[in-house]
Amino acid sequence: MADGLITTRDLAQALNVSTKTIHRWVTAGKIRPTVITPGNQYRFNLDDVLHQLNQPRRRSD
Repeated sequence: MADGLITTRDLAQALNVSTKTIHRWVTAGKIRPTVITPGNQYRFNLDDVLHQLNQPRRRSD
């Protein structure tokens, strides 16, 4: 996409995971979409997602 945002499918391909995994990660809070469209589709910035995946997770005790 011209604005630097990619679809769930493109992100899944870039990370070599399924689109279902991407949706699970969003639901679990592991990654956050940059934009949620009016049709409830996610758009991601790949650099932001890579940064989010490399952040240590906080444990909720």
